[in-house]
Amino acid sequence: MREKEGLTALGNKDTKYKSEYAPEVLESFSNKHPDRDYFVKFNCPEFTTLCPITGQPDFATIYISYVPDKRLVESKTLKLYLFSFRNEGCFHEDVVNIIVNDLIKLLSPKYIEVWGKFLPRGGLSIDPYCNYGKPGTRWEQIAWDRLSHHDMYPEEIHNR
Repeated sequence: MREKEGLTALGNKDTKYKSEYAPEVLESFSNKHPDRDYFVKFNCPEFTTLCPITGQPDFATIYISYVPDKRLVESKTLKLYLFSFRNEGCFHEDVVNIIVNDLIKLLSPKYIEVWGKFLPRGGLSIDPYCNYGKPGTRWEQIAWDRLSHHDMYPEEIHNR
């Protein structure tokens, strides 16, 4: 089955951990329920990247939620992909947009959102959010609604 789907990382004992941004590691497989809308959510509480100016590490929890269409992301390759940001210099806002763009390219989902909750550095935390709804579908409007109401009820933050 793995070969049929073209999955190479799942079950592979010789996993290579890229130390630079590597969208090519992402793999997908067929959605067995394309006629049903449902959310898939990933939480990555150990995400790291580097400040592109100072080179200091930035730590975050990255939340990825999407409504698949025909393809789903394979979770091991998603972990390898997120790990590849470890030595990449990226502003927080850029990180969430890069992740959304790469997953749109891979999956063509009905809907996707990425929220980065970065730990404070210098007394300031940054929590960028972006989303996408497939144009010409009801998900396009849902994306706008979620974006425009996204932070209406902000969470209480106690220094994370």
